[in-house]
Amino acid sequence: MDISRYIEHTNLKPNLEDRDIDVLVKEAIDHKFIGVCVPPFWVKRASRELADHDTQLVTVIGFPLGYQMTQSKLLEIETAIDDGAHELDVVMNVSAFKSGMPWVKVELAKCANLIHQSSCMMKVIIETAYLTKNEIIVATKLASEAGTDFVKTSTGFASSGAQADDIVLMRAHAPSNVGLKASGGIKDLYTLQAMIAAGADRIGTSSGVKIMEEQASLD
Repeated sequence: MDISRYIEHTNLKPNLEDRDIDVLVKEAIDHKFIGVCVPPFWVKRASRELADHDTQLVTVIGFPLGYQMTQSKLLEIETAIDDGAHELDVVMNVSAFKSGMPWVKVELAKCANLIHQSSCMMKVIIETAYLTKNEIIVATKLASEAGTDFVKTSTGFASSGAQADDIVLMRAHAPSNVGLKASGGIKDLYTLQAMIAAGADRIGTSSGVKIMEEQASLD
């Protein structure tokens, strides 16, 4: 298995510096990772560095809490795409979701429409740490019906990240044409393999290089 094609090499730390972005992008290119995920502020810089490479440039929208106004998320999306992003990971409004508001689906559909107009890809972060098992099912279905390309477990900023049993649950209730991205707390090869076995199509991790080294040591 070529695990590099699952990995979105990620650095979303609040105190990262420009040189951290440069290192992240170089590592993603060197290891042929499927994607590199950076904060919106650094999309334009990363886009320049990724020119002529097939690595997807990923950024986050409404991050990390998701309860921004819809207009703010749409503006973030427009700016990120203009700056060169290929894939947008949108944080679901968990607060509105738990309040039972239908606006959550409307908002995600608006985001999906804008993203797909530019032939970009959308992932919805449902933040599984804050949801019950039943809410994970409902959120997965809701995001899928709203038009997302992927449903993603976590921001990495909640109390816990991806769990294999949550991926299994999400896979059982997402359409076959909707991918799953596991993220948050995936720091070694064993955990990555467990997420893939559970049904994950993408892995968001800041430990991509370490995981590749672990894989190389077994070959």
